[in-house]
Amino acid sequence: MRRAVQLCVLWLSAVLTAAVGALPAAALAQAQLSGRVSDAGGRPLRDALVLVAELSRSTLTDAAGAFRLTELPGGTYTVVARLMGYAPATASVVVRGATTVRLVLKPSAFDIEPITVTAVRSPSPALASPLPVASLGDERLARELTVSLAHAIAGLPGVTALTTGEQIGKPVIRGLSGSRVLVLDNGSRLEDYSWSDEDGPSVDTRLARRVEVIRGPASVLYGSDALGGVVNVIPTDLPSAGGGGGFARLGAEIYGASNNAEFGAALRGDGAAGLVGWRLFLVGRKAASLHTPAGELDNTGFGAMNGEAAVGVRGDRADATLRIAHYGGEFKLLEAGGPPPADSAAGTEEGGPERKAADDRVQLAANYYLGSVRLEANGQFERHSLIELSDEAGVVPATPGQEAEAFNLLLSTASGDLMAHHALGRAVRGVAGASGMYQNNDTRGPIPLVPDARVRTGAAFLFEQASAGRWSVLGGIRFDARRLDWDRNTSLGIAQDGHRTWTAFSGDVGVVFRPWADVALAANAGRAWRAPNLFELYANGPRIGEARYEIGRPDLQTELGTNVDVSMRWEGRRIRGEIAAYRNQIAHYVFVAPTSEVRDSLRVYRYGQADARLLGAEALLEADVAAPLTVMAKADAVRGTNLQTEQPLPLVPPPHLTVGADVHTGRLGGFTRAHAGAEVDIALKPTRLNPLDLPTDGYALVNLSAGSTVTLAGRALRLDLEVRNLFDTAYKSFLSRYKEFALNPGRNVLLRVSALP
Repeated sequence: MRRAVQLCVLWLSAVLTAAVGALPAAALAQAQLSGRVSDAGGRPLRDALVLVAELSRSTLTDAAGAFRLTELPGGTYTVVARLMGYAPATASVVVRGATTVRLVLKPSAFDIEPITVTAVRSPSPALASPLPVASLGDERLARELTVSLAHAIAGLPGVTALTTGEQIGKPVIRGLSGSRVLVLDNGSRLEDYSWSDEDGPSVDTRLARRVEVIRGPASVLYGSDALGGVVNVIPTDLPSAGGGGGFARLGAEIYGASNNAEFGAALRGDGAAGLVGWRLFLVGRKAASLHTPAGELDNTGFGAMNGEAAVGVRGDRADATLRIAHYGGEFKLLEAGGPPPADSAAGTEEGGPERKAADDRVQLAANYYLGSVRLEANGQFERHSLIELSDEAGVVPATPGQEAEAFNLLLSTASGDLMAHHALGRAVRGVAGASGMYQNNDTRGPIPLVPDARVRTGAAFLFEQASAGRWSVLGGIRFDARRLDWDRNTSLGIAQDGHRTWTAFSGDVGVVFRPWADVALAANAGRAWRAPNLFELYANGPRIGEARYEIGRPDLQTELGTNVDVSMRWEGRRIRGEIAAYRNQIAHYVFVAPTSEVRDSLRVYRYGQADARLLGAEALLEADVAAPLTVMAKADAVRGTNLQTEQPLPLVPPPHLTVGADVHTGRLGGFTRAHAGAEVDIALKPTRLNPLDLPTDGYALVNLSAGSTVTLAGRALRLDLEVRNLFDTAYKSFLSRYKEFALNPGRNVLLRVSALP
């Protein structure tokens, strides 16, 4: 570890020395960027958004298509121009002194996210990324009314959700989920109990501007737990007054859903004064029990209150942002045995088990610009609480009918990153850095699921990308060290204190070939890793929700994944799409298997390891058939195999296909930006089942959507309407935790009205 950190420090020093030594004094002074946005025929485009991605600085073009951004630190930046009805344009621009650039937009009916931050930890054109990346932007996120991040991104190719009702979900990427999928909030790791079946990512998608997903291993960028992929939730940039006067604006939103009588409201205010920008965003949600075509599912409602407060300041050569985020709620759980009798205490919405989750994060991010080098420092403190209340916790309630605390876990994590983003002209970009984390797990409550424990990690990494003509090549390497200390716990059979350490190297190499400007051929090979989690190591107790007794294995080894994927992506005027195929081989894959033992009237399951392999493919196609009609089709399939037993891996999602059509128009009567669409969501019947899997049938669901923006009293008012499962189809999702005893939800009508700034 020490040698890796020394090498990283030497590299950082060399980069800084070379950058400063080669930098003329003029480049250290404030610069300005101006230019013009037009269509392919040279006609100016008004109200196009021009964004300098690294600085989060933006402006709109005037009637002549012109724009101007002043007081910029000199450097190399990714400049993006976008306007509804056109495909976004990106350019890498070296800004020194007075710099000009011209951006040309081509007509397009597609909602395209032009850049990715997650793939290389710096803004980069999405089409040029060698890593397979998908994203949801403003337009599509605005239609998602769910409290669950996993449900919101489940429509992306290669992505689905392991669900506990509609309120809790865990992202599944290319057949992997739980602690094999890393979730980030604004680039910082979310440290939670992702191994728990009823603990999903603690972030509300309504607070996001964009969600990016890396499909496949990304340990070279993010360390352990990125074995299956990465989900990064990116909040809205803070507004800027450009150093001039100030402003403030308010917005509100309400929505409702018919299936579970769900109601939600949001309130947002933001503004800027001089160099300071701020935002306050609150979202409240309340829902009753779910309904299926067979009737109501008792004890499946929830209530949640989420929000964030942020303030940022921009100086001549630096900026800093302080952000405080909260995610919390009470989530009712349907018991594993099915709905309780109507006359029992658990037969009411107040009875039965429930989870109380609370996640509080304080994030501080700062950038310092020094010519072609941008120094970035990120720090986060996170407090994650998870409590389960149950009528069958084994503890006598103080009052008849009162729920008792089954377990109580508190995870406190402090983490940080220090990175140097550097560029040599437009040809070479990269990032070198180091990261660290300290984590404390405090086990409370009568059932100790895991022991008190502490985790310390440290890492150093280097990632470089070079472009020449139509070719782009990247390479990265990372070294991680991890130490786990645990305390004695006789209830779990842990006789004494102890510790374990892990070290791992991860790497990645990729290449992108652009035969035409709108087509990219990419190939990527990477090595990733994951340290076993506390539950896999030290579980020794009943899992009431799973109706089994689980026992961990303290000698579990590190999971090591070797992934190869190839893809073809294109973004034309009339057609855009992607085809990708991959092979992910994982050494020491951790799994749980039943035994012949019985404890506490429950069958005993023990953790084990074996090599595994996942093979799969994804495809997406969108076509502008004839204005105003576009059609879409996407499909994905994955095959997972335990190489020791030749049996299928458990809970690998079946092949999935979605087809749809959308009608869109710039103006419809008094409405603008109107659309109406329909899609058919098809899941095939799984045919390769692990002995632990419960079989389900295939199904097809029809979903409708419509939306528009109308201007009232000078204020833009947005309306969104959705009908999910239009025909009230009775079905069971293979990845539903309720599938043994309950159907998935039936028809649901959702309406949202918003007027947000």
